[in-house]
Amino acid sequence: MNTLVRVNTLVYGDTMDDRLTKSDWIEHGLRTLASDGANALKVGPMATQLEVSRGSFYWHFRDIADFRSQVLQCWQERTTEQVIRDLEAAKAGPDRLKHLMRRAFVTKRSLERAIRSWAAEDKDVAATVAAVDTRRVSYIAKMLIAAGVESRRALPRAAFMYWAYLGQPIVMNPRHASIPVAALDEIGDLFET
Repeated sequence: MNTLVRVNTLVYGDTMDDRLTKSDWIEHGLRTLASDGANALKVGPMATQLEVSRGSFYWHFRDIADFRSQVLQCWQERTTEQVIRDLEAAKAGPDRLKHLMRRAFVTKRSLERAIRSWAAEDKDVAATVAAVDTRRVSYIAKMLIAAGVESRRALPRAAFMYWAYLGQPIVMNPRHASIPVAALDEIGDLFET
């Protein structure tokens, strides 16, 4: 057993128990993407930041394209599918829309901005972002319909709300750094009537 640990220490720079998991790498990828952009998703610099060898990376991923794909999938799962599951688990009715707005408009969106910048340079990322946008807008429209909005009006309202979500960080200034929860609730009520 000592020989095995010694071999792993030489090859991977850490012991079996200290080896980074695939999730550790993906988490680091998301943080790196949010802070430094898609061009910073490189094996060598990330391994250096994590204080491990490149072998640790290649233990979990075929190549950098595989890693980037999994980082993108994780973003999609967390920021869209998990949010929808959470909302579905919450009580039905108009409060779900208010809950979504509270959650969406108060969270930091550096990762969202980084993903969209990446999409401007990569057609595969752009396709994923387009699918996410469609899924999110469709879900908001479904929530509006459940709150009593006519079907023909739900989709344009949902799209408008989503555009506001995407655009808010671009026009943020200290005077409008956040929208009070009560104001978010009032805005949600406007879209539900």
